[in-house]
Amino acid sequence: MKILIADDAAFMRMRLRKLLEAEQFEVIEAADGQQAVAMYQEQHPAIVLMDITMPEMDGVTACQTICQADPNAKVVMVSALGQQAMIVSAMQAGAKDFVVKPYEPQRILQAVGKWTGP
Repeated sequence: MKILIADDAAFMRMRLRKLLEAEQFEVIEAADGQQAVAMYQEQHPAIVLMDITMPEMDGVTACQTICQADPNAKVVMVSALGQQAMIVSAMQAGAKDFVVKPYEPQRILQAVGKWTGP
């Protein structure tokens, strides 16, 4: 199963990649929102783990763009911006879940498991 990680921090992408690959997921990466949208359209991953604060296009806008193109898209926001307004914006844009950084690995796996299911 393919998962797209969209985060401008290479360290965060690497950390998520290691966690997910250990669980046998195939991982693809994007460094900004525009790349995330393009990769989603090309690769059709089962789920997207999306940061909010990124260059070129922020995560909320990228989430909105992906969800408008594919109403069945499963986007989980993963961001240090735990402010209520950002969570609400992300959910209104179509996000299915929100994980606040710093996160526990189990919380990421729980969010992925909830939307990838058996």
